[in-house]
Amino acid sequence: MTTLENTKGVYVASHRPGGILLTLLGRLVAYLPLILWSATNIFLLGWLLLNALKTNQQIFANPWALPKDGPHWENFARAWQVGKFGYFVFNSVYITAVSVTLTVLISAMAAYVLGRFEFRLNRPIYYYLLSGLMVPYQLLLVPLVLQFTAMKLYDTPIGLILVYITMPIPFTVFFLAAFFGSLPTELEEAAALDGCSEFGIFWRIMFPLASPGLITMGVYNALWAFNEYILSLVLIESSQYRTLPLGVAYLNSAMQFTADWSLLFAGLIMLIVATLSFYALMSGRIQSGLTVGALKG
Repeated sequence: MTTLENTKGVYVASHRPGGILLTLLGRLVAYLPLILWSATNIFLLGWLLLNALKTNQQIFANPWALPKDGPHWENFARAWQVGKFGYFVFNSVYITAVSVTLTVLISAMAAYVLGRFEFRLNRPIYYYLLSGLMVPYQLLLVPLVLQFTAMKLYDTPIGLILVYITMPIPFTVFFLAAFFGSLPTELEEAAALDGCSEFGIFWRIMFPLASPGLITMGVYNALWAFNEYILSLVLIESSQYRTLPLGVAYLNSAMQFTADWSLLFAGLIMLIVATLSFYALMSGRIQSGLTVGALKG
């Protein structure tokens, strides 16, 4: 009886108006930085869209005013054609698709071996791959330029694809090795008893079972490759091979001569919307893959 009364006392104390107010205040303080950050980004995105729908004269007259004669959607067509955003989008999609596909495939095979087989060099190879996470890729820019120039891969999409394949491999192997290691062994043993080869077990059984982790890493690496700027800036010179971030930066530098800000704003909106749309479509895949990996780990 005494315990019940004490429990009720605690229950009543936790629901006093002062306690509720403190709880709401604590949540507000915790979420306030996120709210401010989100509001700032939404405001900047709205300002970019506002100026992307105006003429250059209207932008120079008042960058905060609404378009006087209606939205100028033709700015996006000019960015696609005159600004060559069509070429930039194609290059980014092509390079991202090829590099991410090969990165996930190579990393999956390496992670499967490292995560499910015990042999003498297992840990040394695993830690050697992980050591790549500690090397900033900015330190590799000069060696990459010298090596690619000697191999005639400098200023080529193939050279950039090779870099985009190798850079994410350490983290991708690190993530997938734990994922493969946590998969059940019963199906693997049953397939081995039926005469399935090691490659068949991997490709027909383990690879489909690891699809949540593979999709998560594929989306993560695709977002990185699609928005990467430094490596493409150093390794690409020709205009026909520029990726979308590199093309936007080129247009930004050209604005000091052309002053066509409406075209630049339209191009920025296209880049941001493409990235946000891809993430919005695949965010559920990312969250489910991370959750499944955490529960299995």
